[in-house]
Amino acid sequence: MHPAPAALARVSVVLGLLIVAALATAQNNIQPLIVHPVDETQLVTLKGNTHPLVRPQSDHGSAPPDLLMQRMLLVLKRSEEQESALRKLLDDQQDKASSNYHKWLTPEQFGRQFGPADQDIQTVTSWLQMHGFQIGQVTKGRTVIEFSGTAAQVQEALHTSIHKFVVKGEEHWANASDPQIPSALAPVVAGVHTLHNFYKKPMNHFVGMYSKATKQLKRAQPQFTFPGGCDLDNNCYALVPYDFAAIYNVLPLWNAGIDGIGETIAIVGRTNIHIQDARDFRSLFGLPANDPEIILNGPDPGINGDEPEADIDVQWSGAVAKNAKIKFVTSESTETTDGVDLSAVYIVDSNLAPVMSESYGACELAFGTSGNQFYAALWQQAAAQGITVFISSGDSGSAGCDRNRGFVPQPAQLGLAVNGIASTPFNVAVGGTDFNDPFNPQTYWNTSNDPTTQASAKGYIPEITWDDSCTNFLFSQIGFSTNAETNCNDPNLLGLVFTIGAGGGASNCTTNSQQLGTCSGGYPKPSWQTGPGVPSDGKRDLPDVSLFCE
Repeated sequence: MHPAPAALARVSVVLGLLIVAALATAQNNIQPLIVHPVDETQLVTLKGNTHPLVRPQSDHGSAPPDLLMQRMLLVLKRSEEQESALRKLLDDQQDKASSNYHKWLTPEQFGRQFGPADQDIQTVTSWLQMHGFQIGQVTKGRTVIEFSGTAAQVQEALHTSIHKFVVKGEEHWANASDPQIPSALAPVVAGVHTLHNFYKKPMNHFVGMYSKATKQLKRAQPQFTFPGGCDLDNNCYALVPYDFAAIYNVLPLWNAGIDGIGETIAIVGRTNIHIQDARDFRSLFGLPANDPEIILNGPDPGINGDEPEADIDVQWSGAVAKNAKIKFVTSESTETTDGVDLSAVYIVDSNLAPVMSESYGACELAFGTSGNQFYAALWQQAAAQGITVFISSGDSGSAGCDRNRGFVPQPAQLGLAVNGIASTPFNVAVGGTDFNDPFNPQTYWNTSNDPTTQASAKGYIPEITWDDSCTNFLFSQIGFSTNAETNCNDPNLLGLVFTIGAGGGASNCTTNSQQLGTCSGGYPKPSWQTGPGVPSDGKRDLPDVSLFCE
């Protein structure tokens, strides 16, 4: 049941008064950037903030005026002086010679130093309330303002209409044009993230089903099929926690008591999970009992199709740091805002854990200018608070805008692109590798499993680029061409033309114009991104680290 409009209005007024009272007590000496009266006839367009899949041929008409637009995120700007000061602080916090080394801020301290002035916050919240919106919160870090309303209120205040779009058989609500705001607010307001429900995709790809009874993995549609099994010796090798520990030399750390005890990891989610799944995982693979904590940020989203991703994230975070506290934050998605983003804001603004992990993504183009500003600002806040943010670089190879699923031949169509959540200079982008063991697996794997942990890996296994397409160099070693293009056109390899592999490449689309396949901008290469193999391209490159991911 949805609350009546009158009740919402009363709640909005009360919250507005509380926000103003709280701001009045804040010790914020930041100079206001809104220096002119808010004139609704003097507007500025927030360019690059219409989703690229919003096209006339997909438009099925306007949304009902009373369509609820809940938990929208108004992204706030910093002044140039604040941005410069923040960059220096972030550098100092990592400089052992600095007096600010590892002196992390609280969310409140961050907001006072790097958020808009009290007066600007009051002006923006008053403007939203004047148009009938309900204020959910001004985050402590003053990075976003959460607000709710209806499609009619969005059209009145932001001068863009919400339409229904049908894309590949799926119905979506989205703004049909770039929003506009009074020009007086532009120095403080970057835009709205978001006005649509084109949600991000989980960064996973299913490769098979594990049987608890037989303790075997049955691979779904194996990429390299050999008679009798999924490898040359007719055996399948599934990776379990103690395999990972043996391969990456984690066992000595565990034996020394360095196993995550006393640490906390926050996981971003938008589904609930069955906690018994985590218990069964730990029991099956010989890990100590350690239930994750489930934190609901708003209404319970229930169990939905994202549960496999959430299970992977929760279980494997606790599989490596086996005694760490795992806090799984989940938020229900709305018609305008992805629950993933609401969970990320909650984790950062609550200073919930020193480490957070997110395994969702879409390309920079899909986020629009405001979306990219949202991630850069939020991960900056996290870095200043001492939170290490790990983001999956994705599984679409170098074609981050091409979210192909399954094994139907689907070449990339939209050019080189990277996961926009992972492409900022303020997070760690985590990529994937594959094992180079198909020709001598017995060198690296035992043919039987440990009865307690199910482990079978002997130690480190050489790694290669994760590439499950016809461009994989392994084809040249089993009788096919050394030329990738030749293999992709070989009828004997029909069905292997698809974009599944480790995501990565250069940031190139932080300022965009909605055109699919045409991007501009990109984060500049951070000073710390140097070393063997790092391209001299002047751009932020992904990933930062890679390890086996299947």
